[in-house]
Amino acid sequence: MYDKLEDVRADIDRRLRQGAEVWRSVMHTPVVATADADARVMVLREYDPATATLRFHTDGRSPKSVLIGKAAPVGVVFYDHEAKVQLRCRGTGRIERSGPLVDGAWAQSSNFARRCYLGDGPGATADAPTSGLPSAFEGVEPEEADLVPARENFAILLVALEAFDWLYLAQSGNRRALFDSNGGRWVTP
Repeated sequence: MYDKLEDVRADIDRRLRQGAEVWRSVMHTPVVATADADARVMVLREYDPATATLRFHTDGRSPKSVLIGKAAPVGVVFYDHEAKVQLRCRGTGRIERSGPLVDGAWAQSSNFARRCYLGDGPGATADAPTSGLPSAFEGVEPEEADLVPARENFAILLVALEAFDWLYLAQSGNRRALFDSNGGRWVTP
């Protein structure tokens, strides 16, 4: 696939940008893991290559939001089955509930997406299968006025990446590159 580390690093940035910008990209829904060994699929909303930062939307009431708080280790795994490229990222996550970044993310979200923050908090116990949404909003797009209480529950997860572990799977022999504070280097798979 690639013989130069700079090409691998460019591939990482390209894949992450595409994952944030193209909702059908295989990189759009990575697995995000927290320090308590809990993992979940999340939607990648933005990648800033200048700061190597990922942005996700989350409910501020979720257990992961409490665990991550202002700073905690976070791992993010992306996999492109067709290209046979796995990308494991490690960094420090932080939850933001207010400020220009959060306000901008809220403003860019559709009312259908915003309605997710109207319901019960993640993990609330229920007597039957439920979305947790108030019944008035099941399958219905709320009006702006209906969403005022939802904004209080909306937060973003920012992950400042500190390491990229790129793995290319090939019958001729797998290839792996690691990028961190020590620079880039080839490592055995």
